Amino acid sequence: MTATMESETPHLRGCLVVFEGIDGTGKSTQIELLARYLRARDIEVETDFEPTRGPWGMKVRQAAQSGERLSVEDEVECLLQDRREHVKNFIEPALAAGKWVLLDRYYLSMMAYQGASGEDVERLREMNEEFATIPDAAFWLDIPVETALERMNARGNGHDAFEKEDFLSAVAKVYSEMEMPWLHRIEADGTIDEVQQRVREVILQELGV
Repeated sequence: MTATMESETPHLRGCLVVFEGIDGTGKSTQIELLARYLRARDIEVETDFEPTRGPWGMKVRQAAQSGERLSVEDEVECLLQDRREHVKNFIEPALAAGKWVLLDRYYLSMMAYQGASGEDVERLREMNEEFATIPDAAFWLDIPVETALERMNARGNGHDAFEKEDFLSAVAKVYSEMEMPWLHRIEADGTIDEVQQRVREVILQELGV
C-alpha cells in the first residue's frame, strides 16, 4: 500500500536589506519609506536596528551616550554577541517565514566604526560572516560629514562619543573602500524623495520588486 503525502508549498525565503552610513544620513527615514513601498506590494516587512536594545547592545550604546566608549576590544565582543542573538532570534526566523527584514546598521557598521578605531576591517568581516546572514542588498547612504553633523546639531540631542568630525571622516573612508557585490553607494545629500527613488531603483534591478 502506498501512502499519499500532501506536499506543502514552502515559504519563499525573505530578503535582508541593510542601510548603512554615519548618523545623520537619513537611514531610519529611508527604511520607513521603503517598508511602506514594499507593504503596498503585499510584502511582509519587519524593521529593526543594531546595536539592539538587548543587554550586549545596550552596553555599547550607554557607554557612547555617556561620552566614554568601551575599549575597542570590548565593543567588538559586545557587538558580536548582540548580533549573534539578533540573527538567531529575529533575522533568520523572519527571513525563513518569507518576510523582508530592513535593518538600520548591521556588521558593515562594525567594519566601519571599529575599523576606523584600529581593528583590521577584513578580520571584522570574517568574524561576522562566520555566523551572520549575508544581506541581499545593502545601501551606504553617503553624505559629507559636515552635512551629517549639521543634521545632528539640528536634532538638538547632543553628540555621543562616536560623533566627532575627524572620527566620522575616518568611518566614511572605510565605507568608501568596501567592495561587496551587494553593497550600493547611494548619494544621500538630496531630498528625501530623491534618495528613496535611488534606493527603489536598486531594489527593482537587484531584487525584482
